[in-house]
Amino acid sequence: MLTKEKLKGHLSILVANILFAVNMPISKYLLPSHITPEGLTIMRMLSACVLFWITSLFIKQEKVPVRDLGLLFLCALCGVGFNQGLFIEGLSWTSPVDASIISTAGPIFVMLLAAFILKEPITRQKTFGVIIGACGGVFLILSSTHASSTSSSLDGDLLIVLSSFCYSIYLVISRPLSQRYSPITIMKWMFLFSSLVLLPIMYKHILDAPAFHRITPDWKELGAIAFVLIGATFIPYMLIPVSLKRIRPTTVSMYIYLQPFVASLLAVLIGQDRFTVWKILSAALVFVGVYLVTQSKSREDIEKEKGQKAAK
Repeated sequence: MLTKEKLKGHLSILVANILFAVNMPISKYLLPSHITPEGLTIMRMLSACVLFWITSLFIKQEKVPVRDLGLLFLCALCGVGFNQGLFIEGLSWTSPVDASIISTAGPIFVMLLAAFILKEPITRQKTFGVIIGACGGVFLILSSTHASSTSSSLDGDLLIVLSSFCYSIYLVISRPLSQRYSPITIMKWMFLFSSLVLLPIMYKHILDAPAFHRITPDWKELGAIAFVLIGATFIPYMLIPVSLKRIRPTTVSMYIYLQPFVASLLAVLIGQDRFTVWKILSAALVFVGVYLVTQSKSREDIEKEKGQKAAK
């Protein structure tokens, strides 16, 4: 049953993935002629760190014990540092199309990790939903009439795979934290840790960025950077814990399949692509896959059923 709280979780991760989808072509535009992958990565971390800590001043302060700070440090590495760094670096070596296709492996990683770490059951319905959603995502990308002019490389593709795996680890291990703390508290510590780890080795990339050495400001360039820092980092990373608090990690990860759909829709709106029967069918598969995973039984559902049978 879709309660008000679950609906809030679904809407939060939907908006987050729409922003992530818009970020892909914008980041590709910036790399590497305007700013290096390393420079963009550390700028995302620093700006989000500052914004989350400022925002935290206006909410109730939450005390985080040392044990949870250690878990937040691991979340920072997997969900921010490694995830963003590997993705941006990989995107500079491969095409956005390849990156989108490879990212469809994310829900598979999450399903397996959730079964191993959180003891979530791998039901036939959930497995079928993940496969259906993956097929929809891949078909949607391959049916695009807008061909990328960017060549791909094995190194870039492998970096995208590692990025997806790291993000999957983050979604699973951060679920318990999202039940105990506010999204602001979680993110202010995560981005602080990731900034402290990577700033000493990446700060020179900001200083050397061509975008900050132009005599005449390029407002298109600066606008793209502003979107990446706020629209594709601060806002979506605030929404992810909101969704994890209300819906399961596997369901959250399924929304990544909407990213190719959003990218395709944007291309249609600006005249770079057009709708086809394959696109409509692919989008339908994505939504069916999300629905099947959402309706699959959780560990709590199975334990509740066992308890009811035992009571009888």
